Amino acid sequence: MSKAPIAIVGAGIAGLSAAHALHAAGQSVQLFDKSRGLGGRMASKRTESGHLDLGTQYFTARDRRFTETVRQWQTQGWVAEWSPHLYQSRGGQLSPSADEQLRWVGVPRMSSIAAGLLGELPVTLGCRITEVFRGEEYWKLVDADGNSHGPFSQVIVAIPAPQASTLLAAAPKLAAVAASVAMEPTWSVALGFAKPLETNLEACFVQDDALDWLARHHSRPGRDDPLDIWVLHASSAWSRQHLDSSRDWVIERLHGAFAELIDCVVTAPEFTLAHRWLYARPSQSHEWGALADAHLGLYACGDWCLSGRVEGAWLSGQEAARRLLEQL
Repeated sequence: MSKAPIAIVGAGIAGLSAAHALHAAGQSVQLFDKSRGLGGRMASKRTESGHLDLGTQYFTARDRRFTETVRQWQTQGWVAEWSPHLYQSRGGQLSPSADEQLRWVGVPRMSSIAAGLLGELPVTLGCRITEVFRGEEYWKLVDADGNSHGPFSQVIVAIPAPQASTLLAAAPKLAAVAASVAMEPTWSVALGFAKPLETNLEACFVQDDALDWLARHHSRPGRDDPLDIWVLHASSAWSRQHLDSSRDWVIERLHGAFAELIDCVVTAPEFTLAHRWLYARPSQSHEWGALADAHLGLYACGDWCLSGRVEGAWLSGQEAARRLLEQL
């Protein structure tokens, strides 16, 4: 056991993956996250219409290690397969999609995976860490309110690359790598209709100016929405162009794009919600696995270290934990 606990900044899938692996190896960990909930982009937002998955819509498993882990999650009741009536839209023309890969979702919401990984591990939510510094022997963290946390034997930074670069200042080479990563934004909109839309479509990949993806929320296993809720994701290019637009304007524009695309009458929604993901995904894949300065005891992980997918986030967390354990 380390003489002081290990701090993990970020309670998304990467941070939770690292925490789970370190705990399994007998290490003491303490997680921090600026949000009020777990999961990062896999968090589920609590609304008047129930919990909504506005971020990650599903995930796939290709790596053998992750595939085995997802099957364990299925046995534990955290995830289920999702096989929607999947379409694609090109040039305004809808057609069934030939994409038959196996898709997974958390049940009864995406954040169930994060809750399962956390278990009884200690986490401080609503705490934005702004500084990570090392004393003569131990690490200390400082939050946005000026409070100090620690001491910690090692630190893992598991947040989006643009934010991670600041916290990696004690290791300039790691900070420079994180700062070099470009991440794409995504506007996400939920529309809730009192009367179900008359369409067989349940999910759709879209190739046009505004929309990139849409899905019927209750088509996922375990959802019991009072309204017929649809989640729309704008394309990265459109989101970047309209990054600072008002939520009402974004809702209006994406509602219009949805009405033009879908093969049925779209009435005025009873419920609307918009969320801007500033760092939805890295613009390209990398092969770092995780970043490490073993001499200092400072590490970084996240989907941006690998594929940009949920699988990449989990694998990156595992790799950060492995590298840290090698130094103990």
